[in-house]
Amino acid sequence: MNDFMMQLLDTYASFFDWQMWLNVLTDPVSWGLIGTLVGMEGLLSADNALVLAVMVKHLPHKQRKKALFYGLLGAYFFRFLAIGIGVYLIQIKWVKMLGAAYLAWLAYDHFFRKHKNEGEEMEISKKGILMRLFGPFWGTVISVELMDIAFSVDSILAAFGVSQQVWILFIGGILGVLMMRGVAGVFLRLIMKIPELESAAFILIAVISIKMFLSIYDIHIGHGLFFAILAVIFGYAIGLHYYRKKHQHETANM
Repeated sequence: MNDFMMQLLDTYASFFDWQMWLNVLTDPVSWGLIGTLVGMEGLLSADNALVLAVMVKHLPHKQRKKALFYGLLGAYFFRFLAIGIGVYLIQIKWVKMLGAAYLAWLAYDHFFRKHKNEGEEMEISKKGILMRLFGPFWGTVISVELMDIAFSVDSILAAFGVSQQVWILFIGGILGVLMMRGVAGVFLRLIMKIPELESAAFILIAVISIKMFLSIYDIHIGHGLFFAILAVIFGYAIGLHYYRKKHQHETANM
C-alpha cells in the first residue's frame, strides 16, 4: 500500500516536472502518439457528444451549456485520477492482460455482435432518482458526469496501450475530450462520408490490444512500426471507401 501511495504521489508530482513538459513538447514521436490518441478518441466518441446533448435538452437553454461545462470539468478530473492510478496498475501483468482482453472484446463486439439501432435517442427521465435527489439541473449534471466517465473508460484503457508516459496520456486525454465536445460534428460528418473510418478505429483498438498483450512478455512494438501500421489501417480504409464508391458508380452506369 505504501509503495502504491508513493508511486501515485510521484506520478502526480511529475505533472509539475517542467523538464518532462519540455521533453514531450519537443519530441515529434510524442506528438505523433498524442495525435493518435486524439484522432482515436474523436472517431470513437463523436456520437457520444450527441448523446450528451440529448441528455441535457430538457433543461433551459442557458443551463444546458452549464451542465455540459461542469460535465467537462468532471471528465478532466476523472482523467487526472485515472492516469495517476493507471500508471501504477498497468505495470501489473494480470491487470495488463485484462486490459488487453477488454480491448480485444471491444473490437470483437464492434465487428461480430449485433448492435441496437444507433438512431435511438437517450432521454433522462425528469422523475429519475438523481432528479428527485438533486433537482433537474444538478441531477442532470451528475448524469452527464457519470456518462462522461463511462465514455472515458474505453479510451483511457486504449491510451495506456499506446503509451505509458504521463504527459502524453494527459495531453492526449485533454485534447481528446475537447475533440469529443468541440468538433464532434466534424468527426460525425467524416464518419458519415467515409464509414470505413469507424471500423478502422476499432481495428486500431485490436492492434493496441495485441501491443499491450505482447508487452507482458517484454515484446515491444516500436514507434516507427506502430505508426506504419496506423498509416496502413487508415490508408486502407480510405482506399477501400473510394474503391467501393467507384464500383457502385460503375455498377449504376451499366
